[in-house]
Amino acid sequence: MIVRKLRLKRGWTQSELAEMAGVTPRTIQRIERGQIPGLETARALAAVFEVDLNLIRPEEHDMQTEETTEPEKDLAADEQLALMYAKRMKSFYEQLIAYVVIAVIFLIVFHGEWLVYLVLAGVGIGVAIQGLMAYEVINFMSPKWERKMAEKKLGRKL
Repeated sequence: MIVRKLRLKRGWTQSELAEMAGVTPRTIQRIERGQIPGLETARALAAVFEVDLNLIRPEEHDMQTEETTEPEKDLAADEQLALMYAKRMKSFYEQLIAYVVIAVIFLIVFHGEWLVYLVLAGVGIGVAIQGLMAYEVINFMSPKWERKMAEKKLGRKL
């Protein structure tokens, strides 16, 4: 999560960071999901971000496996919530743009077909609901709900 925080703070995409660090975008995705980077990758990221290597790959994590790491502990609770919010907003805007592009193409190609209007209306309602959820107008399955479900599964507080 610290790599994601540093990347977003600089306004870089995963692809831009990957290119600067000399790794693949998939590697950046894995690291941002909690996988511990290899030593060379960590060094490259530390150099790109101009931070200490221990920030990217803390010594205490060197002996741990991927399954036992807890990258969320690198960030404060409010930072975690802010990153989750940003992720929801990004997802919403990606789907909104895709919907608009597809709607324009379908309206041009299938102009006058009533079924196209019906399908686009249905999908549009779905995108609108996702937008309301992203902007937290509707709190169904909010970060608090996710945390509650995680705590229920763990049988303890996070």
